Amino acid sequence: MDHTIMHFEIPANDVEKLKRFYEEIFGWKITQAAGPIEYWVIQTVPVDPNGMLTRPGVNGGMYKKQIPESKPINYFAVESITDFLAKIEKLGGKVTQPKQEVPEIGWIAAAEDPEGNQFALIQPIRV
Repeated sequence: MDHTIMHFEIPANDVEKLKRFYEEIFGWKITQAAGPIEYWVIQTVPVDPNGMLTRPGVNGGMYKKQIPESKPINYFAVESITDFLAKIEKLGGKVTQPKQEVPEIGWIAAAEDPEGNQFALIQPIRV
């Protein structure tokens, strides 16, 4: 598996304003996801009926900021979040959000590198 960016998230104070900005500047398709939490799916490239990319690219999401310090975050694909969290700590990084399941997607976790830069991991169900 390539350990490449697989997903990104953008926090927003004003979701509608930021949604219009990215739709108009880049032509992205941004739609609110169904479910109990407010989350918007960002399509930078088209997907098939199963949600899989139809060509190379990275799609993402947007959510309303709950914490003023929230920054955009990239999710890197890994085979095993458990193994990578151990590597992160061994190499001087810090786990900031432990492994948690995202139904029908896989598992995610968040961390910081030794200089405090935030990033996240995603272990997809479909590899």
